[in-house]
Amino acid sequence: MAACARRAADALRSCRLTSVRRQSERLFSSSLARHSAGSDGQPPRFVPPVKPVIADKTRTESATRRFLSPEFIPPRQRTNPVKFRMEREDMVRRRRVLHVPEFYVGSVLAVTLSDPHAAGGDKRFVGICIQRSGAGLGATFTLRNIIDGQGVEICYDLYSPLVRTIEVLKLEKRLDASLLYLRDALPEYSTFDLDMKPVHISPTQDVPVNQMKVKMKPRPWSKRWERPKYNVQGIRFDLYLTPEQMEHAQKWGQPWREYDMLIEYDTSTLEKEIYQEVQQELAK
Repeated sequence: MAACARRAADALRSCRLTSVRRQSERLFSSSLARHSAGSDGQPPRFVPPVKPVIADKTRTESATRRFLSPEFIPPRQRTNPVKFRMEREDMVRRRRVLHVPEFYVGSVLAVTLSDPHAAGGDKRFVGICIQRSGAGLGATFTLRNIIDGQGVEICYDLYSPLVRTIEVLKLEKRLDASLLYLRDALPEYSTFDLDMKPVHISPTQDVPVNQMKVKMKPRPWSKRWERPKYNVQGIRFDLYLTPEQMEHAQKWGQPWREYDMLIEYDTSTLEKEIYQEVQQELAK
């Protein structure tokens, strides 16, 4: 009798486990069908598998080009380092909202600026960067383009809240740190299409340097670009100045050097003698 009771209890237990397993399978399959079906209850559509993301293992952090924007470097005549540290904190907060890409003087940029008087509320301008100036939150950059035969220049505050986007269309450098002489150059060197497509450059590739030397308009120019104080290398001076004129410009570029006695006056020995004399006087 005891053995018959045990066999009956085991059979009842196995039946209950089988029914619970089948019920759970039905619930799981119905929940999958509900999740996979659309909102209208129709059979689900075929969804292609997601392509795996292949990481570029050849690109290392050491090979990636690093760039520090020049406005982060405080000027040599700084007197209050706390001011520049607080400005750097504000600049970092602004860069979290606005992406400031890497660009140099000579790069072609497209800047979108908020303008309530423009159609759509935005105004976009394309041009070549001819100057970067200022430090900290006062950093500026100037773009130049020829539109309808007229030279147009816009100076932007790099950290202005009106700037929406800054896009680099062509990243490159020039021979000079300032291209203000493009104002006196032929218009072809400052003309760019407003619908220009961006030119891709790898982040591991060195920034190309454009070795082009521009041709100028007939003299007179806005400045004496041939003088040494401008140190211009991107102008074809040989087309407009004779060797005598270039020699004269080099001579009178710094006229005070002819009367500068400190060029040949070495004070290193005198400084040592004076220092020893002062030390002896203090030791008495």
